[in-house]
Amino acid sequence: MRARKLEGTIDKKTVFHYNGTGMRGAWASCGPRIDGCPPKEEESMTESKEIEYRNAYYQPGENPVFCYRTGLTVYEEVFADGKLTVGGWNAAGYPLNVLGSGATRMAPDAFARPEAFDLQIGGASCSQELSFVSFQSEEEDETHTHCVLTLKNERCGTEILVHTQLDGTPVFSRWLEIRNLTDAPAAVGALAVMSGGIERLDLGRYQIAKDPSEVYDLGYMDNPEWGCEGDFSWHSLSPDEHAFGGRYSRSRYRYPMFALRNNLRGTVLIGQLAYSAGYRFSFDYQAGRFPQNTAALSFRAEIDSFAPLYVLSPGETLTTPVFHIGMVQGDYDDAVNAMLDHIRRSVLTLEEADGSACKVGSGMGPEHDMLLDTTKSFIDQMAAAGAEVFIIDAGWYVNPVEGTAGKLWWTKAGHWYFSPERYPNGLKEVLDYAKSKGLGLGLWMEVERIGTETELYREHSDWFTVHEDGKRSSGYLDLTKPEVLEWCEAEATRVIREYGLSLFRIDYNVSGVEYFHTAENGPFRECRAMRQVEAFYTLYRRLKKKFPDVIFENCAGGGGRADLGMVANFNHSWVTDNQISPRSVLITNGMTMALPPERVDRLVAGMGCHTIGSLDLHMRNAMLTHMTLNGFGQKDCEMNPKLFSFIRRSVDLYKSFIRPFLPTCRVFHHTPDTQEALRRGFCILEDAARDGSRGAIGIFSMPDAQDSRVTVVPKGVRADLDYRIVFDNTGAERTVSGYELLRDGIPVSVPASLSSELVLYESV
Repeated sequence: MRARKLEGTIDKKTVFHYNGTGMRGAWASCGPRIDGCPPKEEESMTESKEIEYRNAYYQPGENPVFCYRTGLTVYEEVFADGKLTVGGWNAAGYPLNVLGSGATRMAPDAFARPEAFDLQIGGASCSQELSFVSFQSEEEDETHTHCVLTLKNERCGTEILVHTQLDGTPVFSRWLEIRNLTDAPAAVGALAVMSGGIERLDLGRYQIAKDPSEVYDLGYMDNPEWGCEGDFSWHSLSPDEHAFGGRYSRSRYRYPMFALRNNLRGTVLIGQLAYSAGYRFSFDYQAGRFPQNTAALSFRAEIDSFAPLYVLSPGETLTTPVFHIGMVQGDYDDAVNAMLDHIRRSVLTLEEADGSACKVGSGMGPEHDMLLDTTKSFIDQMAAAGAEVFIIDAGWYVNPVEGTAGKLWWTKAGHWYFSPERYPNGLKEVLDYAKSKGLGLGLWMEVERIGTETELYREHSDWFTVHEDGKRSSGYLDLTKPEVLEWCEAEATRVIREYGLSLFRIDYNVSGVEYFHTAENGPFRECRAMRQVEAFYTLYRRLKKKFPDVIFENCAGGGGRADLGMVANFNHSWVTDNQISPRSVLITNGMTMALPPERVDRLVAGMGCHTIGSLDLHMRNAMLTHMTLNGFGQKDCEMNPKLFSFIRRSVDLYKSFIRPFLPTCRVFHHTPDTQEALRRGFCILEDAARDGSRGAIGIFSMPDAQDSRVTVVPKGVRADLDYRIVFDNTGAERTVSGYELLRDGIPVSVPASLSSELVLYESV
């Protein structure tokens, strides 16, 4: 997210307000007055009982201190000796100077690289020899505080604006603006948006014998390849440097996030980089260099690319990607939900076309013949299944060849006009037919690519990116060229308007290395990745602003571009093209740690979904997210009434029970680690209403499950309520107190491998 531009300095304010996010269960329905509960007159201020707090505390002086507080997260930085360094973190709400003169901040010399950001220009460090200019804090609106620290490096001729946005959740946003104040080009060679110390530990304080390698667990998506999105696992940190990245050093399907768990302190540091090109997270864990039983941990969140990353012309400003980070005292679910609350509030701020992010989608693509009668028959099928939007995927612009779109959908991309042989009366006939069945119409478009068998490809060789080796791209457009960006926007605008779309679906089916193209910029050969990313963010931001009532759906060969920088411009996102279990379930599990479930598209049927696993597993995997349907049989094939009855009942259950609370729900990952879920034989995911009134738990058995029985302790219930529990496989019900559920759990039996059970609970 780009925060609103500051219009001036205003008085810093302490902000108290009430909302439905914060500590799990904090001050919830306290009943009679007890210690720790607010008085009744305070409770009456709102339906929620949870306080959110945000404040930027600026402590001027010879070594100014900047204390950022949001929720119970506290993060401090200190400007001293020409550097901005990290003072420390606190997840219990305390400023680090709580003892007055005896401040408990970390000493910079505990870390090899203590700076809070890293910037290198022309081979020199610009994050040292800085001078302090100013600090501003402004209340943007009732939920956001925006702070700007301005620093200057005279040697580098650079002004650096450090932006911090607080929103009352335990997670905040950080980005930089870097201005070239000289009259010569400035080549950025390295850039870490955020870095520095996390904490220094005196292990002896914990009165426990603990090897340093048992203190921290680092969680991230392991597999960066296609079809393995969301492959989350925990890794024990031993004293050393640990790093992982994606999109430049690895394939583009690893989501740019991490979670760092301190097993001694009970904290989780969680972070995401809102950027669609190369990134690298590194953690420097030192133990043994300091006095006995002392350890120190620092990190870097940096842009990964060949250098120079960016060449700033005289007077030009570079705005970096946004980094979202927070520390939570609690378990991994607490950290995930803090991040999801932050994302909903400060990143995914688009107004929904239908008041919800969860309209049931459906569609067909080039795996079918896509002829008019086939299209209408699939619209009939999807309407009968309960869909609300029908999407025509790749191939609508290609004439029929042997009954399907074949591979022509790839080579003809860029010719964005419907095929008259497929649709002799135009797409309006399809639009009108879909409307007559109660469905909106959506179209697929790969805006950023032109196929090799189009006139545009032959006529505009200068429009395409050029690789580092000097070779021209096979069709990826250079959006850093204004005329190319203008053409893309004009074509997308025409398609949306001309065909009366309710939904606009984009895709990106080229290699991630295409981002890292080059161009001459002054005396330098610049990597254009950062400029390219900002260009397509601009493109989709403009389009969404033009069409606020059109649902925008994001896809990139599956989940190749589902980061926060990209999805901020879309209503929901396709997180994978792998719909085959068990990986399909594990992808849902992992990607709902990164994105709110109502923004995560999951497909039932199509793309091989039907080949492995039970029908109930396929349906329930989508029911806990944003549901999308595909064909359940060919147009001339009789529909199995038993199959179709279950599909329609599941869709209706999704609409009536799950969808109403999904856009604000909390998500609990009972089996977050992919490898652990496979070993245990179950993957268990829970969506719960924020007030504890209802929830849904999906229990999915993995391959070669050795035991059909598992006990699930629901995490979204409250001890002071009674609940009606429904087992969807049998329809069996019983009423149990929340206290018993939390004490004993729910025994569940799943009949076989790659099957499922759906347990619903609702307060009575």
